[in-house]
Amino acid sequence: MESSLPVAERPRRPEWMKVRAPRTDSRYYDVKKLIHGASLHTICEEARCPNIGECWGRGTATFQILGDTCTRACRYCYVTSGRPESPPDPLEPLRLATVAARMQLEHVVVTSVDRDDVPDRGAGHYAATIRALKAKLPHATVEVLTPDFLDVEEEALHTVLGARPDVFNHNIETVRRLHTRMRGAKASYDKALWLLRRAKEIADHPVLTKSGIIVGLGETNDEVVDTMRDLRAHGVDVVTIGQYLQPSPKHARAGRGARLRLGVLRAARSLVLPRGRAAARRSSGSRRSRLLRARTSAISRPRG
Repeated sequence: MESSLPVAERPRRPEWMKVRAPRTDSRYYDVKKLIHGASLHTICEEARCPNIGECWGRGTATFQILGDTCTRACRYCYVTSGRPESPPDPLEPLRLATVAARMQLEHVVVTSVDRDDVPDRGAGHYAATIRALKAKLPHATVEVLTPDFLDVEEEALHTVLGARPDVFNHNIETVRRLHTRMRGAKASYDKALWLLRRAKEIADHPVLTKSGIIVGLGETNDEVVDTMRDLRAHGVDVVTIGQYLQPSPKHARAGRGARLRLGVLRAARSLVLPRGRAAARRSSGSRRSRLLRARTSAISRPRG
């Protein structure tokens, strides 16, 4: 097992990377009380997201369904891995929707652990959660950040998209060269791209597709741009790029990675933004306009 560097040898983090403790006059403790009181999980806590004080302080959170134990073990992920001890809680969707309504959320983001132990990989639970949210918060938009639904992808996509989420999000996570090393043999770079494209083909309503890339795992600028091109070629509307921060000494060390220099930013502008602007021009109602402006959560360790 890797040991942590002595304090004197640890690289000094820049000031912008440091976070403040939650303020007592923010909404942080109200959100914490609501979530814990309803026995819910959030990726904010499970993944040790450094932005939790900021996001919860503003009254937002990213919900994690299907329990707190993931059947995968990605090298960058702090979420507990292993074999879940219990099946999905059938009352969780209702509790989540009730808390989201009390938080008065306008845009609700729901993700999950991987559940390879469940026949439908949790797709039915996603659909139930979407329906519960739309019943409790009819004017809110719903974004789902799903796993890859290993071996039941087609059926799972029909189930999830049948509940009509506003945003279908599946993270590519990293560049092709690092994908298997960081995510394990079960994950597939090409299957992630297929899932995003197929979601658009299956949906019978206007759904935005979205994906995220982590930088700081040892990739190059060119590899990041290549991944963005792959996502664009598969019809993805929105791409997010997040900085990797090693959650513990046993996880993958942060590599030098890609620096978001002008070339990458220009590529992002040419590949992604025109599509987003076109979608914005096509939107005719406040619901779609709000969706395109929605500030999604900054997750340091995106879901798979």
